[in-house]
Amino acid sequence: MASGFRTKALLDLSCFLTAAFCAFLVPTYAKLTTIEHPVKTDRSLSFLVIGDWGRRGFYNQSEVAFQMGRIGEKLDVDFVISTGDNFYDNGLTSVYDPAFRESFTNIYTAKSLQKQWYSVLGNHDYRGNVEAQLSPILRSVDKRWLCMRSFIVKTEILDIFFVDTTPFVDKYFMDPEEEHTYDWEGVQPRKTYLATLIKDLKAEFRNSTAKWKFVVGHHAIRSLGHHGETSELIKFLLPLLKENDVDVYMNGHDHCLEHISSIDDSIQYLTSGGGSKAWRGDLKPEEDINQTAKFLYDGQGFMSVEMNEKEAMIVFYDVEGKVLHDWKISKQLYSAV
Repeated sequence: MASGFRTKALLDLSCFLTAAFCAFLVPTYAKLTTIEHPVKTDRSLSFLVIGDWGRRGFYNQSEVAFQMGRIGEKLDVDFVISTGDNFYDNGLTSVYDPAFRESFTNIYTAKSLQKQWYSVLGNHDYRGNVEAQLSPILRSVDKRWLCMRSFIVKTEILDIFFVDTTPFVDKYFMDPEEEHTYDWEGVQPRKTYLATLIKDLKAEFRNSTAKWKFVVGHHAIRSLGHHGETSELIKFLLPLLKENDVDVYMNGHDHCLEHISSIDDSIQYLTSGGGSKAWRGDLKPEEDINQTAKFLYDGQGFMSVEMNEKEAMIVFYDVEGKVLHDWKISKQLYSAV
């Protein structure tokens, strides 16, 4: 009987989101917070991407942070992106939780990393006090910190859409064997929350006139890692990315580094989830993804992006700062080379 109720709930949610996705949406109704970030004087931009990191320096988090500082100085990064699971194992308990300083402020101490951090929530963050991570009080503790559910960072050459992906995933709501509890305050009713998010994203995509469009979420759309693909994102988010010529989707969740292309669109799928605990050793190869996988490293590390109006260079580094993989995307050719 319980199984039947869960099945009906999933079908109802699917129908509801599909209807919301297909509805006509007016761009001026979008309500996502927008942050303006300047580019360099030569109209270039550089930043680092790290995910799944907050473990009080353990599991090589401190070593990865050191290399981030070194590369950050070399590239003169403008900001840092966190792809979620910011504090393990169960988020923050409050704005006074010492884990904030012990896993963030006291770890990323390099001068080059004293820039704005733009962060999304991961599923582990939802196991704690979500409002604590979103609170402006944390910005008074460490001015670098900025975390929201979904928001947009706009520059003169790039719009970055940060998407709260955890509420899309059915198992966090429906699986009776799930041993963890989640803080859904601010998300319930789930149907309304997701429908509004989809509506706002679609409107903001239509509004965007940026040369480049990147999207950041915690969960993967394409991945060969431990967790693999997220079917709910493939159904509800991926069509938006394809319709609006998004160049890159970046995520964490899988504790590895990945670069996957696609046979049916030009999106580059990048996983940067090696901020601390990694080396799971249980990759899930999929035949259709294998054909377009450019790079996979089941270990710790991070990613950098350097770009201007014409091209973007993506580089993956390991825990020792060694370059593992690089890839250039050219806007002149409208394809990856």
